[in-house]
Amino acid sequence: MTADPGDDTRTRILRAALDLFAEHGYQRTSLRQIGERLRLTKAAILYHFPAKEHLLSALVEPLLVDLEALLDTAQTQPVEQARWTVLEGWVNVMLAHRRPLGMLFHDIALVGRGDTYHRLMEVAMRANDLIAGPDAGRRERVLATQAVAACSDPIVFFVDVSDEVLRADMLDGVRRLLTPAATDAAGPSGASTADRRRPGRPRALGREQVETARRMHAAGTHSVDAIAATLGVSRATVYRHLAPE
Repeated sequence: MTADPGDDTRTRILRAALDLFAEHGYQRTSLRQIGERLRLTKAAILYHFPAKEHLLSALVEPLLVDLEALLDTAQTQPVEQARWTVLEGWVNVMLAHRRPLGMLFHDIALVGRGDTYHRLMEVAMRANDLIAGPDAGRRERVLATQAVAACSDPIVFFVDVSDEVLRADMLDGVRRLLTPAATDAAGPSGASTADRRRPGRPRALGREQVETARRMHAAGTHSVDAIAATLGVSRATVYRHLAPE
């Protein structure tokens, strides 16, 4: 199929805008600079994007589409499955859009001039609701909001860490945040009574963790090391539970 020249130009404009926004920031990048990089006139840029903020919205659009699809999937699942579908999927989506997400970190409020901001807020609220669960109280909703941040913010600040390592660290952190034994049983020092009784990594996995480990392994997106780091166990433990019963 022959590529549409109009679509090709639009894609080139978006790529150049992403590069220049990353180099100079949104506010300090002009449409003229984008045109000069592509040898296009400002009028040619405006034909595809009537205002500069439309470029920003277009760069956010693929991220939004992926997040909305993730939440649509999770919406059909039982509560506990939906919670971890959202959390694991959120990390994967954020990593898939790592470069534009980092570039837009300081400029994202500018999309508030259009519908994109409202979609971002709706996505965030839907994610919070699915993670917190039905009839959640204040504490559960606060934890849900913290969990979404734990699955997003490190991507912006740890730009030199590989996707696989960062994914494992982020999922490990959010599981620690939402695991009751790590919060409800914590003493004054912040360490749980279970941790004080049995230091080190647990030797076994719960049923839900086993299912998670097998799902991650079957998807082919996580190494055994990454699964072990995510669940806070040894590689040997992961191998034992991945073995056929």
